[in-house]
Amino acid sequence: MENLQGLTLDSVYRASYALRGVARKTDVLPSLRLKPGLDLYLKTENLQITGSFKVRGAYYRMSRLSDEEKARGVIACSAGNHAQGVALAARQNGIPAVICLPDSAPISKVEATRSYGAEICLVEGVYDDAYQKALALRDEKGYTFIHPFDDPDVIAGQGTIALELIEQVPDMDAVLVPIGGGGLISGVAYTIKSLNPRVRVIGVQSSGAPSMLDSVRDGHIETLPSVFTIADGIAVKRPGDLTYDVVSRYVDEIVTVNDDEIAAAILALMEQHKLVTEGAGAVSVAAAMFDKVDLKGKKAVCLLSGGNIDVTILSRVITRGLIMSGRSCQLTVELVDKPGQLLTVSRIIAEQGGNVTSVHHEHSNAGSDVNGCYLRVAMETRNHEHIQAIRNALTAAGLKIAD
Repeated sequence: MENLQGLTLDSVYRASYALRGVARKTDVLPSLRLKPGLDLYLKTENLQITGSFKVRGAYYRMSRLSDEEKARGVIACSAGNHAQGVALAARQNGIPAVICLPDSAPISKVEATRSYGAEICLVEGVYDDAYQKALALRDEKGYTFIHPFDDPDVIAGQGTIALELIEQVPDMDAVLVPIGGGGLISGVAYTIKSLNPRVRVIGVQSSGAPSMLDSVRDGHIETLPSVFTIADGIAVKRPGDLTYDVVSRYVDEIVTVNDDEIAAAILALMEQHKLVTEGAGAVSVAAAMFDKVDLKGKKAVCLLSGGNIDVTILSRVITRGLIMSGRSCQLTVELVDKPGQLLTVSRIIAEQGGNVTSVHHEHSNAGSDVNGCYLRVAMETRNHEHIQAIRNALTAAGLKIAD
């Protein structure tokens, strides 16, 4: 086997031993309803301590430090899950920790990191500015930098998830894994392919941040000019050098999902399994729900990497998920402005089983029929087929739908 900077199966087993009593062995739950017809299972790392898999790699990396390195302390840079993983691992190992965060990071994540005992260094700008500040402090103070993904010990720690999966679902055919910088999928893919090469490992990225997909496709590491996605945990512009190498060799396929599909997956997990996931944690389920990969006849595991969604955006995500899954709909109907029109529209919608939640009435624009008006109706619906049935019933009654 070619050199992978010290990443070995032995190191994954050592990490598993080191993490006993620290990281939870998270449950695997069967899912019959997320995608009817598929044999899906959920690996619930969103229920991990700190709410994310990140504590595995951070703790193992820090357990390997020398006494001198521990005394000098560690530094990390993260806007979320890695920060909390490093902070907790530092506290449990008695290591001083400084976490550099962009000043735009959500207050909830800043305070969660602080609650684990780390010193917070807020940096003006974005993640990249915080990263540069962390490197400068490392050089100035002699801290050890704990990389969020591009480190063989961090990858070995994440690989412990695969050891659990092989024991929990020994007959799995495929595993779907989120990809940001690539640390999680590197650990999972390397470990699974070393122990059971027949299992397909499928990576999932956001279509707004496909850095690993682009890099693997083009045969060299690429840096995206920008990233934009609700899955902030995997919004990474450039994959790691080591993670790119491991993914290129051990991952069978990489697919992408868009923000609407991610929102629908978050909503489905919440409703059907009572599981809260962040955007990054739900991309594997989104890929299964929206047929990004052929899983028919296969036993597949979706890895839910984290549950630390910012509650301030949760309502927006739910609204988007409702629209994407056909559970919420808005129609604009052209009417003649005369008595009884609203009654006709509401009666038809009620007969079809729709539930009107808001109505907005406005007169036509200049140039339209002087007696014309528009009725904008928002309603709760069952699915896209239900929406189409309501549209058909309105049209059959002689009404014109404007959108």
